[in-house]
Amino acid sequence: MTLSFRAALLLLLPLSFSCKRTEDQSALASALSVDAPQIRQVMKDPEAYEVQILFSQIERKGDSVIFKDDSFQVQSNQYFYPASSVKFPIALLALEKIANNDSINSTSRFFVEGDSVETTLRAEVSKIFAVSDNEAYNRLFEFLGKDYINNQLEQKYIGPARIAHRLSTDNADELRTRPLIFYLNDSTVAEWPGTTSSPVTPLEIEKVMKGKGYYDGDSLIMEPMDFSRKNYLPVQSLHNLMKRVIFPENFPEEEAFALTPEDRDFVLNAMHAPPYTQGYDREEYYDSYVKFFMFGDRKDPIPEHIKIYNKVGYAYGYLTDCSYIRDEKNEVEFILTATIHVNEDGIYNDNKYEYDEVGIPFLSELGRQLYDRIAAQQL
Repeated sequence: MTLSFRAALLLLLPLSFSCKRTEDQSALASALSVDAPQIRQVMKDPEAYEVQILFSQIERKGDSVIFKDDSFQVQSNQYFYPASSVKFPIALLALEKIANNDSINSTSRFFVEGDSVETTLRAEVSKIFAVSDNEAYNRLFEFLGKDYINNQLEQKYIGPARIAHRLSTDNADELRTRPLIFYLNDSTVAEWPGTTSSPVTPLEIEKVMKGKGYYDGDSLIMEPMDFSRKNYLPVQSLHNLMKRVIFPENFPEEEAFALTPEDRDFVLNAMHAPPYTQGYDREEYYDSYVKFFMFGDRKDPIPEHIKIYNKVGYAYGYLTDCSYIRDEKNEVEFILTATIHVNEDGIYNDNKYEYDEVGIPFLSELGRQLYDRIAAQQL
């Protein structure tokens, strides 16, 4: 990294190289001990914020990739709500499943029975990564079905996971999926039949009962909210998904995603491309609209040489981001997955969460601090 580039980058981010890594302190520990107010506020009581962080620095030796892993408070048996981060594996599994079909592919037009939207799997995957579209996720959920999703994730050994429901829809918990109608050509269609999945069983892990109350419509129920039947995708499992997508050669064939070369190129581009490149208004859907690390607390354009391949989730006061970050110009790259809970009043569904005041500033500064420490190693 040249001095002139560093000066320019400082103006863009700004980044801070003032915190030096000591020999006995990891990059993650150093980043979490800085005096930056965004970090300090949360680290006064990280357990109260349910912070979990998994960090992998990438080392390349010839054609080999080595993960240098570090973590903070990662406990897969302590529940947090993954929100839209569950769209990440569903997008991958949909592309993988269609790759095994001889008559249709990811660009074949289809519609879900009863749905007026005609689309393609690629179009829905683009919506998922560009703006975290809930309806796109639900269409892919109809295509896959709950049991298929969970069986495939188990076979890939990503770690604990349970996808149980659709998002933000009245039929979220319906076990029966609707058929999809695919166009084979302009005049011929084929039905992809619906399926019926097994009932959802409650999770038997810690912290599935949360808060002191929640709203059910207009009614305030003053008792903890039960998350035991909701989606479950821990930090460790999200992190392992990212490793398999970005570095499939590091894993046995059965643990990676069997995508066509074209679909893999497509999904990697979708994961990092700013929303405006997919046709969304850049003022409303700014570059970091669904990217929390490094740039989440600002709306400036992300420098073109910094690519962030990621999927975020936020709901019920939980903010989660799983990212592979690569500065192509300065040989900085790492995988970072983190979650934080910001619900000071302990009430769910009241739309009073400290996303902008606490959560996003923490995740953004965490990404910048880790970037700093890896960049400093390149000097």
